[in-house]
Amino acid sequence: MTNRKLQFDLAYLPMGWARDVAVSIDASGTISSVERDSDAKDAERVKGIALPGVPNVHSHAHQRAMAGLAERSGPGPDSFWTWREVMYGFLDKMGPDDLEAIAAQLYVEMLKAGFTAVGEFQYLHNQPGGTPYYRRAEMSLRTVAAARQAGIGITSLPTLYAYGGFGGAPHQGRQDRFHNDANGFLRIVEALREEAANDLNQSVGISPHSLRAVTAELLEEVIAGLDAMLPTAPIHIHVAEQTKEVHDCKDWSGGKRPVEYLLGEFPVSERWCLIHATHMTPDETAGVAHSGAVVGLCPTTEANLGDGLFPSDEFLRQGGRIAIGSDSHISVSPTEELRVLEYGQRLYHRARNVLASGPDVSTGRSLLDNVLAGGAQCLNRRIGALRAGSRADIVVLDDEAPILAGRSGDAIIDSWIFSGNQPAVKDVFVGGTCVVADGRHIDEDNILNNYRATVERLAE
Repeated sequence: MTNRKLQFDLAYLPMGWARDVAVSIDASGTISSVERDSDAKDAERVKGIALPGVPNVHSHAHQRAMAGLAERSGPGPDSFWTWREVMYGFLDKMGPDDLEAIAAQLYVEMLKAGFTAVGEFQYLHNQPGGTPYYRRAEMSLRTVAAARQAGIGITSLPTLYAYGGFGGAPHQGRQDRFHNDANGFLRIVEALREEAANDLNQSVGISPHSLRAVTAELLEEVIAGLDAMLPTAPIHIHVAEQTKEVHDCKDWSGGKRPVEYLLGEFPVSERWCLIHATHMTPDETAGVAHSGAVVGLCPTTEANLGDGLFPSDEFLRQGGRIAIGSDSHISVSPTEELRVLEYGQRLYHRARNVLASGPDVSTGRSLLDNVLAGGAQCLNRRIGALRAGSRADIVVLDDEAPILAGRSGDAIIDSWIFSGNQPAVKDVFVGGTCVVADGRHIDEDNILNNYRATVERLAE
């Protein structure tokens, strides 16, 4: 890519709204300068309203192909655990080509919705039956290939899954595709580190799946190995998603809850992202907020699975940091994630605008600011803001979209988030490259055709 300059009539900058904004982008895809009140003659005019692209910090790409297939009631009460059995069964036939095709389609959908970066929790490390692929990182590298094809930024977060329950319980047969030891897992991380070298659209971290899937000793060993390769790499972990997980953890640990155990046994800090953290006590909520860790919330998946409500209002009041992800991808929309996040709190508290950051403040802007900053932190990339030094990840809203008619300032963000599901994203740039133009992805037909053929074959 060569240097380019984009000119927007209206843009949302770190200091607020600005008109006639020129964004200069260097050959690496990084913003070199942002000028307000510009009349640059050498700029490419882009019609619409420019916002920073939204980070999606929690994705299981393979689950997109099964969205909607677990919505039939079973013989008894349904829960996360019955949904998990459906998910396990869907994976039996999925190979590398299948995962790449599914991930590419998912990433196209993310881009068209306004996500410009993804944190990919990839845990299909082995072939059906448990034999490792010849390339240990085969499946993770396929999600990277899909991200490159779609043009989305990616933080690869290979998932460490070694056990079937707390205290090192043996993993189950249906988890053979996930299983790894420290050595095999670190080989995957090393391969991804090499793949990401010199690519500013990529970064690498790890995702120990959960406290039920790793032991403290294994996690310490893997973090030590990670530190030797990537000392600032992020660490993401599912924690306290379901009440059963909380009860099982207490039974195993002598009364400690998952978040309590994690905070007591590991140096949880700004480097960490706790996914879900749904079930916390007030002391745990304060502890996570004060640690500087980000909590990765996936409101539509958490609602779909019946997990419960994260204490967002109290967490944010204590200075906690949040980000959003689409997780199982029953929805692929940053606006719907933010809407469900706020609406859950409204239903619980029977109040409105619960997550606004103060009186006479836009709720939409408060939410967006939080997840832009939290997403950039936990994906360990310079994204989430239109300013010099950040990646040129830009979402352009259609200023002629009906939901934005007559809107200005923060009402634009509020209307985008809270005015339904009419598409409003017009153009998307990632690292300064246009990947969505006039609502269509640049490789949309090819990627969609591959996806359709893959899902039809898997459904046979």
